[in-house]
Amino acid sequence: MLSMTEFRPWDLIDAQSLQASWQFLKNFFPPAHDAEFLQLVLIATWQTIAMATAGVTLALLAAIPMALIVNAQLSVSAIGKSSMAHLPWLCRQSIRWLLVLLRSVPELVWALLFVRIVGLGPSAGVLAIALTYCGMLGKVYAEILESTDGSCSHPLLENGSSRLQAFLYGSLPAAASELASYTIYRWECAIRGSVIMGFVGAGGLGQRMDESMKMLAGAEVSTMLIVFMLLVSLADSFSLWLRRSLA
Repeated sequence: MLSMTEFRPWDLIDAQSLQASWQFLKNFFPPAHDAEFLQLVLIATWQTIAMATAGVTLALLAAIPMALIVNAQLSVSAIGKSSMAHLPWLCRQSIRWLLVLLRSVPELVWALLFVRIVGLGPSAGVLAIALTYCGMLGKVYAEILESTDGSCSHPLLENGSSRLQAFLYGSLPAAASELASYTIYRWECAIRGSVIMGFVGAGGLGQRMDESMKMLAGAEVSTMLIVFMLLVSLADSFSLWLRRSLA
């Protein structure tokens, strides 16, 4: 595999490579810090956070009902039987394959597609995150719910409760902490992903960074890298605080 990928780490310490790296990095200092540029970076950073949050929210709106559909533990037709009926089974399998399709296409590819449909800007990033993360969240939510003890949800279904009631009063209390923890983790990943999608024109901090790199403005890139590291650090801290609060 190393041969197939042409992995040659010694090229990094070649004299020509070191010189090129030095020429690129020396422009990074000092970082750009004029007020007008910092204001643009602040707006782009807020746009990145908004893109990630809106995308994950849209993903949740689709992932939650899809996870409930594919969750075999909440199957009314399977109560007291060795297997569920054919039609419900076919419906669940169709949704499972849809989730596979959504998460198989990276958000960067979706972003490239939507940039051509809706144009440059954060709308393409929001839609890209929504589709990919819908597949990820739906799959993991279903697995978390299926791994919970069915002794709470099955009696509710057997006594006439709806799937939604069995979920809310049976499965959800046992899995709430794990579901919330994974959702927060995905939001944190979406912030990182939204920066990368900016390089294909999806707006936010990544698009600003791409523009500065094309203009060889190393000082501006340096400032945005610092802001990006601070943003990821704050997202990590917020995520950790929420997980501890839910524990």
